[in-house]
Amino acid sequence: MPRIVHNLSDFPDALRGGAVAIGNFDGVHLGHARLVARLRAMARRVGGPAVVFTFDPPPVRILRPTAAPEPLMPVQRRVEILGQLGADAVVVYPTDLDLLKLEAREFFDQIVRGRLGSRAMVEGPTFFFGHRRSGDVEVLRRFCTEARMPLDVVEPVELGGQVVSSSRIRALVLGGRLDEARQMLGRPHRVRGPVIDGAGRGTGLGYPTANLGPIDALRPGEGIYAARASAEDRWYPAAVSVGSSPTFHDPVPKIEAFLIGFQGAIRGQAMEVDFLGRLRDIMHFPSADALAAQIALDVAKTIEITA
Repeated sequence: MPRIVHNLSDFPDALRGGAVAIGNFDGVHLGHARLVARLRAMARRVGGPAVVFTFDPPPVRILRPTAAPEPLMPVQRRVEILGQLGADAVVVYPTDLDLLKLEAREFFDQIVRGRLGSRAMVEGPTFFFGHRRSGDVEVLRRFCTEARMPLDVVEPVELGGQVVSSSRIRALVLGGRLDEARQMLGRPHRVRGPVIDGAGRGTGLGYPTANLGPIDALRPGEGIYAARASAEDRWYPAAVSVGSSPTFHDPVPKIEAFLIGFQGAIRGQAMEVDFLGRLRDIMHFPSADALAAQIALDVAKTIEITA
């Protein structure tokens, strides 16, 4: 894990004098991975640490809460992956109105140069900063030039003619296109939640499921998915239903996972699910037997995908 900092009032001296990248980093996708790689290179160039500055919550959740999208991942997961990519430290700033009221010049002077003691910056081309997003990359370039700080503006990553972005990945997840989301993320989309009591219908069908309670990340669109799920410190292939249960006239949306090869009880424990790909739509079946027969096909396909 990287070093985690929440309070800039006593920012460690050991983390000053390096390179910094600022942003939300939601999903920590392939574009972010490229940016962190360049951040590490810039940090070596100036002889200091590679520092990522991110926000919790994202500024939009304070400024326009009704327009704030659901996060692709919780902040703890974001920090973990940024560390895996090579960030020496991650500043998880508790976003407040005082920060958001800073003009672009004030943010650069007080935060970037002052509190962080940065000697270089690395950003993407769509970076904005300061009150009402008044500063863009060209403004930042001017500030850095005046401060004699190198600035590396990292070009975005494209896959299949699409720019990799958090908003694009969010749309793919909501649309059930988890295989495409996985390519842009560089890993499967993951959700985590407690295992809670269910109706017990899966057991009656011969496929006992673990029912997830409130999850910590963006819920995929309705459908049946091939996935992997964690239980008792191991990962298992899992056929996962996201949505309602029309065969049983149950309109309540839920996430149910049948862990292939697992035997045991995990109610009350936290479970993680990595979504690998969509198998089919949620469907109404004429009988429980017909549903069980389809689940058998879903399980076989999941085993094939996860082999």
